[in-house]
Parts: sequence; C-alpha cells; structure tokens
Amino acid sequence: MATAASVAPPGALAYHRRVTVATTGLATDLRFRAHAPPGAHPERPERLVAIEQVLEASGLAARATRVPVRLGRKEELLRVHHVAYLDSLERALAAPDGGWLDPDTYFSPGSWEAALLAAGASVDLAEAVLDRRLDNGLALVRPPGHHAGPDHAMGFCLLNNIAVAAAALSARGARVAVCDFDVHHGNGTQDIFYADPRVLFASTHQFPYYPGTGALEERGAGSGLGATVNVPLPAGAGDDALLAAWSQVMRPALERFRPDIILASAGFDAHRADPLAEMQVSEAGFAAVTRGLLEASDGRLVLLLEGGYDLRSLSASVAAVMKVLLGDAVPPPPAAPLGELERQTLERAGRSLAALPVPAP
Repeated sequence: MATAASVAPPGALAYHRRVTVATTGLATDLRFRAHAPPGAHPERPERLVAIEQVLEASGLAARATRVPVRLGRKEELLRVHHVAYLDSLERALAAPDGGWLDPDTYFSPGSWEAALLAAGASVDLAEAVLDRRLDNGLALVRPPGHHAGPDHAMGFCLLNNIAVAAAALSARGARVAVCDFDVHHGNGTQDIFYADPRVLFASTHQFPYYPGTGALEERGAGSGLGATVNVPLPAGAGDDALLAAWSQVMRPALERFRPDIILASAGFDAHRADPLAEMQVSEAGFAAVTRGLLEASDGRLVLLLEGGYDLRSLSASVAAVMKVLLGDAVPPPPAAPLGELERQTLERAGRSLAALPVPAP
C-alpha cells in the first residue's frame, strides 16, 4: 500500500496528514473513440489513445482497478437535463452521417452511445468511491461534459457527465463538491447547480475567455448562494497562481462546505503547451492540485476527463495525476511569486468567500 507525500512547498497547497491510497478505479472504454469529428478538430479520439498508451507503457493502468462501463439511464440524465433536450438530442444524433449542433460541437454515428457511456461510467465510478468500494478514481470519458447545460449542448459537450454523477450522489443524500480546474469555465455545471445548496461548484479558469462566464460575482442564487465559488485567473497564470487559488480560496470553501466526496472536472488545457488557451500550468501543477483535493476529500476523489488538446502534455498530465491517485510521490512545481493581478484577484476572491453564507443542505 503506497503513501502519498505530505509536505507541500511554500506557496502550494498545505496538507495536514499523510494520505494512504489502496485502490484507484479506472473507467474507460474503446467505444468512447466512436465519437469522432468529420475532419480536423481538437476534441478527437486520439486524445484517449495517447493517454491510454502512456498509462499502459508506464504500468500505471495495470495498478488500477478497471471499472466496467455501462450506458447512463434516462432517469439519471433527467436529474440535470430537460426531457425535451434529451429527446431532441437523441433524434439529432441519429443522423447517419453525423453533423454539428453548433459551430464547435460535432456528432458522429457513435456519439449518442459514447455520451451515454460517459454519463453511466461517471455515475458508477462516483458511487463506488462514495461507498468505499474504491478509494478514488479516474474516468477517461468522451465526449466531455462541463459546458452542457440543462437544455443545450455546447463547447464540444453533449451530456454533462459530472453533473449527472453529482446529482446521482446528491439523490442518495451525499454532500457533493464539484471542483473544476479546466482552463474553460464549466458554465453548464454551474447553471445546473446554481440554486442547489447540496452541491458546491468551485472553479478556477482563464478569464475573460470562452465561454465568458465564471466571474467572481457569480456566487449562486437563492438557497444556493455561497455554493458557487469562482476564481477567474488571467492569461499567463501558471502553477503558482493555480495552487495559490486552490490553497487560499478553494480549500477554505471546501472546509466550510464539508463534502462527503469531491468530483473534479479534470481539464488539462491550462497546460502551457495547450493550443486552445494561454495559461502556463505544468504536469506538476496538476498533480499538486490533485494531492490537495485528495486531502480535502478524505481520499474520496473522482476525476473526470474534460479538456486538454496537446496530446503529449495531456497524456503526461493525466499520468502525473494518476500517480498521485495511486499514492506515488510527484515532485511539486518550483515556487514562484504571484503577479500583481493574480494577487489582487485572490485577495478579492478570499474576501468574497468570507462574506458568503455557508450553504445549508
């Protein structure tokens, strides 16, 4: 049984105890590759091929427990998506030659099955971790989900996988935190839970940037006020800013909320090599965030793949976080001083959090 490192560098996430990891679940399936674009597109099957090749070659995949993948059920999807949207989406995706739902979001003959499998795999892996049948888990699913709203697809996303999983756990009475470190704000997830005090949504992302949401002032509504926490980071922000955001703002938000489990929208497009954004995060930065989330969740953590479009940095980043889940030591990124804009943003976010009520279930 492996033991994760317990000491963080200055400015990074702080840990109060050592985390021992026994079993990491891994959910993936060849059928996710059937969701394929009609031409060149950043969200492509090769993303999973590259990740799986690295995990196999490194021996990391062999150390994980494979979780069978099954289709999401309509009653699970209906907790977060409108019935009219699901019916229209299923009809649209039945087109034999594929097509486009918007200028960014394609579908192919295998997309509907892949989307249902992604949702079902996310639910099963999350429930296995909640029930302590697994200690933590990684779902390598496609298509991604965090931009999909209750009644629309967008941003490469068809069904909101992480929202479906969070709603399934919430329906069982669990207190769920959804943490999103994709470079793009998870607007669909935020919309779904914006007035729900039972699910915390916490996001770091490049701002202003696609999809244009995720401002500091977006903090939830009604009884869900305080259950949405956004830390918008400027272009050029790197490991130091990302880790400061998670240690200074997100960690206190999680401690206030006291979730039973954390689900993470694990997008790796904040990497400095990614072609779709302008942040400067490294593999070590993603690994350090994952270590912090493991600590904050008492080990109950499930990562769901979202973005990341440079194949080399994507696969290396996934391997780094997989090592953390398995309990391996991953060297932290070197500490660096925060930029003035980043420091001001974090100070404002901290003051905003302190002024918010703690959502009651």
